[in-house]
Amino acid sequence: MTKLQLQIVNQAGEQKVAKIESDTKEVPMLATGEDFVDLAARHFTYEDGDQIRLTLDQPKQYLVVKFDETLDASLVYVPNQEWIYPISMSDNAIESRADGRFMSERHYLSARVATKEEIQSYRNWALNPHDGKEFHGAYPHAHANVETRNDATFFACNAIDGVYANLSHGSYPYQSWGINQNLDAALTIDFGREIEIDQVAFTLRADFPHDSYWTQVSLTFSDGTKEVFQTEKTPTRQVFDIAKRKVTSVTFCELIQAEDESPFPALTQIEVFGKNV
Repeated sequence: MTKLQLQIVNQAGEQKVAKIESDTKEVPMLATGEDFVDLAARHFTYEDGDQIRLTLDQPKQYLVVKFDETLDASLVYVPNQEWIYPISMSDNAIESRADGRFMSERHYLSARVATKEEIQSYRNWALNPHDGKEFHGAYPHAHANVETRNDATFFACNAIDGVYANLSHGSYPYQSWGINQNLDAALTIDFGREIEIDQVAFTLRADFPHDSYWTQVSLTFSDGTKEVFQTEKTPTRQVFDIAKRKVTSVTFCELIQAEDESPFPALTQIEVFGKNV
């Protein structure tokens, strides 16, 4: 059994409180459980800089988490014993996410230990709707050497959030990884442990004619190998089988842009399929 604690604190690390009912006294936003924990309130308002903290009594755990009703449940790997999830209320952060996320007074959060079947499943191990710009304790995590204007609607984490909408750009649901016209742009997905992969998929942003696209992209792998892919001008997923290999990270790089009038190619989603080793 793994002991889990779910807690909400402010920017200074102080315990937040909430009311379960409007006429009841305030109680700490904190809960504990074995293999499962949830936290609920009818009268609680997030403030900028608040943090959701998930702590564990054991390292190297696979968890299924859901920190807001607008976020899909996510299977993540937590190598250490704490994951801190920061809440931003900046206009730009709000623009990049679904209406209502962390905005209402009624909230329900949960986390549980993943099942053996989930951990051993063949799946897209790049998927993490709970990822953010910075690494705060849970994998997979996406990061890049460039993000357009440091704008949340163009952060690298958007490329692994499971949202495939790509016929426009900018605010949710059309967030993407934007490269700011940088020819050396590269996006890396860290898995936090070794996985065995054999298939990848790319969904390019397709807001034509505003957008350009890539005719060729590469993936470099943590084992030192590389594969090159010919990509097309299409809004649909482009799926490629690759040689089976064990990796801890992949990097999307060496991006060859089409010779068209637009300077704006972008990536909506990248998927990496395989199993845990």
